[in-house]
Amino acid sequence: MKLPTLVLTLMLAASAALFAETSAPAKPVNAAAVHSKTLWTQVKEGGWVMFPIGIVSMLTFYLIGDGFLRVTSPKKMLPRQQVETVKEFFRYGKYVDAYQYCKVQDSAFANVARVAISCLGEGKTATEEAIMTEIIKENSRIQTFVSYLSVIGVCAPMIGLLGTVTGMISAFAVLGSSGIGDPSSLSAAIGEVLVATASGLLIAIPAFGAFYWLRNRGSKVLHDIQEVISHMMRKMPYEKFAGAHIGDEEIVAADPEWWVADEHERAYQ
Repeated sequence: MKLPTLVLTLMLAASAALFAETSAPAKPVNAAAVHSKTLWTQVKEGGWVMFPIGIVSMLTFYLIGDGFLRVTSPKKMLPRQQVETVKEFFRYGKYVDAYQYCKVQDSAFANVARVAISCLGEGKTATEEAIMTEIIKENSRIQTFVSYLSVIGVCAPMIGLLGTVTGMISAFAVLGSSGIGDPSSLSAAIGEVLVATASGLLIAIPAFGAFYWLRNRGSKVLHDIQEVISHMMRKMPYEKFAGAHIGDEEIVAADPEWWVADEHERAYQ
């Protein structure tokens, strides 16, 4: 039996139970006992599945807040002050100072600029390839955290669906044991079905929305960084950097040992 058919069956059973209860002789109603359900009561009706949904909801809020601070804040990705400082170093040809400045800064722009400066001695092609590689690395670092929102958007409805299935099992157990003569137990099981599903969707919708917004925002910021770096590299005199090594990264590559041996032999001849 399909899921919509099962839910419809439960709703019809609940309606029949309510009709049987209302057709009975009316009892005096205590006005103090009539009250609307609080939010906490509705949460408890969701059953055990509300515990994992609660954990997922807290994780969702954390990832959204961290994404807004990490991706959307100009101070984290493309600080204007850092851009102007590096440009000033470039205007006076102080590339070593620019490298040291970028090394102590914490931003995506500083990381890309530092890698670009360190590769100036290797030529234009190597520098451009290093810039693209670093931008891809920054994009991967951003998307690692943002992609978890997509995972939550997929898993939260599935957790709610699990609660729906367990609630339907409880509802059919009530129907099998006492029929429709106990409407309170049946309505509690149906409440677990509906609350679990609604809670899962309530978490998935903002998670998916934040995921797509933060992903697009991160791509735009990285495009802006690439544009700024490309503008700074225009008319760069690469020929004057030939063989130069800017930066303090260790160079571990050396001439092959047979080449060194041949050089020694030629030196003694």
